[in-house]
Amino acid sequence: MCSMRGTFVLLCVSLSLLHHTKSQLPPEGDSLTECTDGYEWDVESQHCKDINECQTIAEACQGEMKCFNHYGGYLCLPRSASVITAPEPSSQSVAILPVESNEAFIPCPVGYDAQGEDCVDMDECVLDLHDCQPSQQCVNTVGTYSCQCPDGYSKIGIECVGETALSTSRFTFFIPLMRLFTLCLFSILSSSSLHYLRILPPLFRSLLPDIDECRYRYCQHRCVNVPGSFSCECEPGFQLAGNNRSCVDVNECEMGAPCQQKCYNTYGTFLCRCEPGYELGPDGHSCNDVDECSYSSYLCQFQCVNDPGRFSCICPEGYQLQGTRLCQDVNECETDIHQCGEGQTCINIHGGYQCTDSNRCREPYVHVSDNRCVCPVIKPECRDLPFSIVHRYMSITSERSVPSDIFQIQATSVYPGVYNTFRIRSGDDIGEFYIRQMNNISAMLVLARAVTGPIEYTLELEMVSVNPLMSYQTSSALRLSVFVGPYTF
Repeated sequence: MCSMRGTFVLLCVSLSLLHHTKSQLPPEGDSLTECTDGYEWDVESQHCKDINECQTIAEACQGEMKCFNHYGGYLCLPRSASVITAPEPSSQSVAILPVESNEAFIPCPVGYDAQGEDCVDMDECVLDLHDCQPSQQCVNTVGTYSCQCPDGYSKIGIECVGETALSTSRFTFFIPLMRLFTLCLFSILSSSSLHYLRILPPLFRSLLPDIDECRYRYCQHRCVNVPGSFSCECEPGFQLAGNNRSCVDVNECEMGAPCQQKCYNTYGTFLCRCEPGYELGPDGHSCNDVDECSYSSYLCQFQCVNDPGRFSCICPEGYQLQGTRLCQDVNECETDIHQCGEGQTCINIHGGYQCTDSNRCREPYVHVSDNRCVCPVIKPECRDLPFSIVHRYMSITSERSVPSDIFQIQATSVYPGVYNTFRIRSGDDIGEFYIRQMNNISAMLVLARAVTGPIEYTLELEMVSVNPLMSYQTSSALRLSVFVGPYTF
């Protein structure tokens, strides 16, 4: 028995000497003193303590902003903002702190919860927000809590050890030795880190209660406690940093994010976006083509064609695209793409062209110049016919607004004492046109009703000239071919 007692004493003394020697230098691999950003290790409390950046960072807030310290960071608020300072601990059982209604809302001090406009004492013991050891009892106090040992236990280091924890009827003689060893061991652990547990045999290590390191906020996101150790985990979108405690953002866009077109990395996640002409699908990853043509019938003057990621406008035959959306008539007569033969004249109309005979004079008229025919007075049949006929051509669009002036008639010769009148001699059977005389020598042909093409009208407009002093009357005609195009452009 004496030999075994000497062995325990020697082990305890050896551990004490080892601790004394090791404490002169930082223990290798001891990372339990590392804290996340915004916290620093407090040697006295052996916990991570918040850093007051308002004191450590010069000019943390600029301009009219004032620095307010916050857990793990700080806030920049207007200088007119007010704060609620933490109350001094007192023996009174006052659990409610009033919040002045004229002050800006600031989170309650540590140990209190905001309920309406009041700060109510938080029961850390019930909410499991304390850091008492498993062998200790948590006792709530105003604004804080305390860790106490239950009856029959004594606090050794940071643990509570029962007076009869190791007593058995068979090994009663081990009690003083094990108590000495326990006192020695917890004395070492209470002033150092768990680094020294690694040098203990598994038999003695199993006699010690597990310490929940997760209570000390070693991990930035999630902490997983395991017997004798712990590990840190990160939320989705983050990964452990090199210190195995902090979490850094993962750039999913560089790691094969499922975005079909564009990927934008954000803090803790990513966003998928699409090229112009596409919209994001319901899954948030794929891009679907947008059918712009279905949104409006006014995107194109004639017809809209949807293409992947875009749309285009097309024009009917006889027209060409002007810009990106409008259609313009192609003048086939000027571009020499018509098929008019010899002795014919090419007449351009909306959406096409017409080939007409260069000489359109019919008996008894005689062709005297381009588009002009004359009926000689020496011919008896010319007595009741207009003296001359001039051929003209014009083209208008469909559904033209009415009434609309479309053609002006002008007398080419003016004689003193002659009065001229204008009329539609033929071609307007249903009254779609009328003549508006403007003065003695000119008149306007007016479209009276909207017409839809393609259709052709041949109107014979007559000017009758009368000289009452000489009892003289004559007339001349203008044969106008009006081509109505198939479209409104």
